[in-house]
Amino acid sequence: MKSHSLTVPLTCVASLAILAGALTSVRAQPVLKDAFKNQFLIGAALNEDQFSGKGGCADSLIPAQFNTISPENVLKWESIHPGPNQYDFGSADRYVRYGRKHKMFIVGHTLVWHNQTPAWVFRDDKGNPVDRETLLRRLHDHIATVVGRYKGKINGWDVVNEALNEDGTLRPSPWFKILGGDYLLKAYQFAHEADPKAQLYYNDYSLENAPKRAGAIALIQKLQSQGVPIAAVGLQGHYKMNWPAPAQLEETIKTFSALGIKVMITELDVDVLPAATRSEAAEVGMNFQLQARLNPYTNGLPDSVQQALAKRYADLFEVLVQNRKSMSRVTFWGVTDADSWLNKWPVKGRTSYPLLFDRQCQPKPAFDAVIQVARQGVRSD
Repeated sequence: MKSHSLTVPLTCVASLAILAGALTSVRAQPVLKDAFKNQFLIGAALNEDQFSGKGGCADSLIPAQFNTISPENVLKWESIHPGPNQYDFGSADRYVRYGRKHKMFIVGHTLVWHNQTPAWVFRDDKGNPVDRETLLRRLHDHIATVVGRYKGKINGWDVVNEALNEDGTLRPSPWFKILGGDYLLKAYQFAHEADPKAQLYYNDYSLENAPKRAGAIALIQKLQSQGVPIAAVGLQGHYKMNWPAPAQLEETIKTFSALGIKVMITELDVDVLPAATRSEAAEVGMNFQLQARLNPYTNGLPDSVQQALAKRYADLFEVLVQNRKSMSRVTFWGVTDADSWLNKWPVKGRTSYPLLFDRQCQPKPAFDAVIQVARQGVRSD
């Protein structure tokens, strides 16, 4: 029998070598959820494209890097319950299916909020404010329907979102004006009735500031005294390069942990752009005019700023890792810089760089800094 030798062109050999190197690089890429697996969950807030398979390069990044997800908008009242006796579960169902498919811890955000709640909720058919009984019935029906639909599927709920003013008093929202302060108790009671096994959270921004933190502590203590099984408080974590100080964050975590509840960072990002306002509040209603001085990095982030952002993330995560026994979850508000809300808020049209992955889904120096902190935390155990 005549033997045949197989000759492989050099171009093919080179291509195979490049492919092998690329595969090795992919395998060598650190993974956030693995780095923190013995410390706390690591998550991201997803937009509808991302959990529908239309998120571009983020589609593979999300299940690879994260083990918990939050929805940006699809579970908010205006999206899921836009009209009286009208529910739209299509997007929310896809979100939950996505999380279950990838075996993630699924967060529901949010049941009661003063924003993104349709005006009809608070009005009668003549446009006048509804009475207490009517609004309580609407609140109960909404929570019972939404939480009940996802009973045993959504693991934890931001039951009430942003109920406090910056001085720690209750915000004069339509909920408060019509129902009084006990609307919070009712919301938690209704959620617990709808799914007794789901974790219940309170979520807010600027809780690192002492006056608002004191108001949240009083609120949680009152709920606890009324039998509400509140599991955790969510610090939104919309941070600046100079706020909060690491010591301020640590004090906040320790103070809430002393109440016997877990602490979560629920909407983490770090804004590197010039401040449009002196306020530290992440109030979605803020809207400032686009100016060149507020948008200096349209052609990319200078290396000096990249390194400063990496150090800032490292400083923050050192606090979180040191207090890991008090922490249950850290969730970034977005996956990549491209889909961050900070491109639109508080100044629409800016080019922002607040997350760990760039617009091409590549890890930034801040990613490497966070991974390094995680590894140091493991070694210290």
